[in-house]
Amino acid sequence: MSERESMPYDVVIVGAGPAGLAAAIRLKQRATETGRDLSVCILEKGSEVGAHILSGAVVDPKALDELLPDWRNMDCPLAETPVTENHHWILSETAKREMPHFMLPPLMSNKGTYTGSLGNLCRWLAGQAEALGVEIFPGFAAAEILFNDDGSVKGVATGDMGVARDGTHKPDYQPGLELHAKYTFLAEGVRGHLSKELIRQFDLARDSQPQVYGLGIKELWDIAPEKHVPGRVIHTQGWPLGEDANGGGFLYHQAGGQVALGFVTWLNYRNPYLSPFQEMQRWKTHPAIRAVLEGGKRVSYGARAINDGGWQSVPKLVFPGGALIGCSAGFVNVPRIKGSHTAMKTAMMAADAAFEAIEAGREHDELTAYPAAYEKSWVYKELKKVRNVVPLVKKYGDFLGSGLAGVTMWAEQLGITMPFTLGHHPDHESLWRKDLVRPISYPKPDGVISFDRLSSVFLSNTNHVEDQPVHLTLRDPDIPVDYDLPMYDEPAQRYCPAGVYEIVGEEEGNPKFVINAQNCVHCKTCDIKDPTQNINWVVPEGGGGPNYPNM
Repeated sequence: MSERESMPYDVVIVGAGPAGLAAAIRLKQRATETGRDLSVCILEKGSEVGAHILSGAVVDPKALDELLPDWRNMDCPLAETPVTENHHWILSETAKREMPHFMLPPLMSNKGTYTGSLGNLCRWLAGQAEALGVEIFPGFAAAEILFNDDGSVKGVATGDMGVARDGTHKPDYQPGLELHAKYTFLAEGVRGHLSKELIRQFDLARDSQPQVYGLGIKELWDIAPEKHVPGRVIHTQGWPLGEDANGGGFLYHQAGGQVALGFVTWLNYRNPYLSPFQEMQRWKTHPAIRAVLEGGKRVSYGARAINDGGWQSVPKLVFPGGALIGCSAGFVNVPRIKGSHTAMKTAMMAADAAFEAIEAGREHDELTAYPAAYEKSWVYKELKKVRNVVPLVKKYGDFLGSGLAGVTMWAEQLGITMPFTLGHHPDHESLWRKDLVRPISYPKPDGVISFDRLSSVFLSNTNHVEDQPVHLTLRDPDIPVDYDLPMYDEPAQRYCPAGVYEIVGEEEGNPKFVINAQNCVHCKTCDIKDPTQNINWVVPEGGGGPNYPNM
């Protein structure tokens, strides 16, 4: 076995998203202020910074204002398109009704926000970080947590490169690299596989509600110039989802004559025949959405899970030797449909705690100053105000639940704190047996407005080295055919937005479960929604996955 080389750093950060980059910048800012030499590195599993970043996105610049106050004058791409209009549509199958803006709680306003590519914002943030001396390693996937003898986190190891599917070493084999740190930050995003392991190992979710999720499926379109209104932001609820499913759509007019549009399906849905991908394609055929897209061209596609649990689902944020930051912990404000600002702010608080600990000569202990700062922060207050929104909508349905959620948000806005906090149920427990539901008949794609999954995945520029171990691992290879198929008609065939999972040979009486791992866009839905939690997503070889240009 080849021995791995190691590199020491003060802080190692896993993931070059908004949180990881904000933490790195903050650490280096603090070091510059005090004249200290502080070594910081970021590992990014995508082929480049931004390659795996996908979000709507409408960004509240609150955290960015704190991190880099002059960002609007620094050629930041986000500054290009401030939000100018805010619309909320309630859809039926053929009509729409606009909710008057004055009825929405003030926290739902998009005044002062910007719409654009979160991936491009991350590329710009990476430039700011590197200018401060942060080392960023794209194409290197953190595959393993390293521990000290006392059980504290020592750092991470990158995955081996050049391993064949059968486990043998190819001619270009290279062993992984160990990165040792005084503190390790996990900024992997939603359902990070190392974060999931550390949450389990240190029992970090012991005092919190289960995390729950949505699946966001997004496309970019070049639309007819006369239809483009830079800064127009539209959110929808209602059709096409039925009573036993929740979610909604978005359509943002961004720079360059493009609209970013997408559909989020909450993953607590019951019907195993539901396909979030096909719900999104059906949503685009609504007359109000079709009117924007007709005459345009689809240019990109992607998908990503979203943390929906909110305030009550945030786990303990620290463990001996490190911290969870950003969406690794889950700070999305669901009714605002925003999480980048909270991700960045939590990262900055963790960076402050780590810097002060290192200044004091500490390492590998718990950064208790970080959760203490979080509980006094505007992030905590913002999330607490909306803590009952998701549970109310899930319990009482899209319309009654939304009404009750609106009442609680108005009350919290007026300083009337609700005397209760509703809980969550894990998404993988929500599916009903196939014999208790009706199959859903989806229209065939027309190739103009609606499309199939494989042509969509092509637009995500997804690529994996084919001869490598399958990164979608099964705890028991018999479960998909022996249990999931007869019980749920194997829902992985439908919940995956990339066509990774198939049942073949069923008509001949010899069904087989096939995993097309090369299609995987790293959305993590299978790891979340699989009813027996049999699918475990682990990182593939570094640099694999989607390559999103402007998502």
